[in-house]
Amino acid sequence: MSLRNKSVLVTGGAGFIGSHLVDQLIQQDVETITIVDNFFLGKERNLKGARTKREDLKVYNQDIADLDAMTKIMHDEGTDVVFNLAVIPLPASLEKPAWTFTQNVDMTLTICELARKGLFKTLVHFSSSEAYGNSISGPMDENHPLNGTTPYAASKAAGDLLVLSYCRTFGIDAAIIRPFNNYGPRQNEASYAGVIPITIASIMRGESPHIFGDGKQTRDYLYVTDTANAAIKTYGCRNTREKVLNIASGKEISINYLVRLIADLMDFKGEIIYEPDRPADVKRHIANIYLAEDLIDFKPTIPFEEGMRRTVDWYKQNISL
Repeated sequence: MSLRNKSVLVTGGAGFIGSHLVDQLIQQDVETITIVDNFFLGKERNLKGARTKREDLKVYNQDIADLDAMTKIMHDEGTDVVFNLAVIPLPASLEKPAWTFTQNVDMTLTICELARKGLFKTLVHFSSSEAYGNSISGPMDENHPLNGTTPYAASKAAGDLLVLSYCRTFGIDAAIIRPFNNYGPRQNEASYAGVIPITIASIMRGESPHIFGDGKQTRDYLYVTDTANAAIKTYGCRNTREKVLNIASGKEISINYLVRLIADLMDFKGEIIYEPDRPADVKRHIANIYLAEDLIDFKPTIPFEEGMRRTVDWYKQNISL
């Protein structure tokens, strides 16, 4: 299946991963691209390149949970395919748990309802590895229990189950990708930022980076363009429907190694400060990616150290602190 001449809508398209996906979609010769984003984390700067290449790019500043508003947008744009990336991030769920959970589920429910009503044909829904919680044993495949430790994780697990239920009950055409820890240019460096942009920003300000806990907790990091490409390949493969695919590197990186690598790349010679554990922090994440390798011929293309070099360079060139 090809996206050529399709009308594509990306929720959360002004965000970190979403804007990279939009860049990749432009290369697919799609008919139209529509972005719906409430700009909670999304930024207009992330769309600068896309707007240059596609003058017809449409951007709606809209809450995806609003069914009536989304119905009108779908009618107006004649959408064929939806990539659903809209999300309230994990750190927000530590401060506003009820709102984060409700908003994430409601946004997914809106998209499912639009699919059920036939307002578009195919959904590629973005999950999160946080839905798994801590790795029970070895690399986690798609059958690993959903043991999320935060309200954010619970909302992502609920969203996945919701999409699958609409596939099985109402026959919507949908696939789910479950990215692990994405990194790269454009990742939010302000409110609710992740460890990589926080660490880079701290060093840029001349401050010591901080690590929560002992730093031995691990993550499975994947460069953002690899995830965007995997999403497009998932749409193109009919055998992905009603399935969840892990999208990751299949390699463990400790937070200690990550922060020290950033420090080395930025020639930081100062102290790294250790803080108490964050609430419900996952201790170990590593993915089994055999299913994605089999179904969509998925292979990470950017080595971690090279991706981190590109990431640090982008922040130095684009962010003023």
